[in-house]
Amino acid sequence: MHVFTIRNVEPNLVFVAVVWYAIRVEMWRAAAYGLAAGFALDLLTFGMTGGAWTIAMTSVAIFCSSISRGFFADSIPLVATITLVATLLVRLIFWVVMSFEGYPGGVAMIHFHEALFEALLNALVMMAVLLINRRIDSRYA
Repeated sequence: MHVFTIRNVEPNLVFVAVVWYAIRVEMWRAAAYGLAAGFALDLLTFGMTGGAWTIAMTSVAIFCSSISRGFFADSIPLVATITLVATLLVRLIFWVVMSFEGYPGGVAMIHFHEALFEALLNALVMMAVLLINRRIDSRYA
């Protein structure tokens, strides 16, 4: 999604896929999917994050799966809200793990502003994914 970079922030399609899958399946499947996605992101950083993505994505997948039990997974406002909250949560967990590994905390406000903007972009991407999914489902129904 480097094409859609706005103010040094881009939507995270891996994260959107994890949230979209997690709100539709049981908690253990969501955790396994989040674990695999986080591990793949950690591999792409060549070990620079030290497992921070694995921990963050797994935790957020469990969170999304657990709170999505009480509503339909096709509700655009609810899924967008979950995506907003989950983006902030994944970034919080990621930066907490990175701070335990010695990453300096002096740029925390910059990362917070980027996380807020990324949450908005991820919610917009999630809404687009849901609308495209509805269009495809209605076409084949």
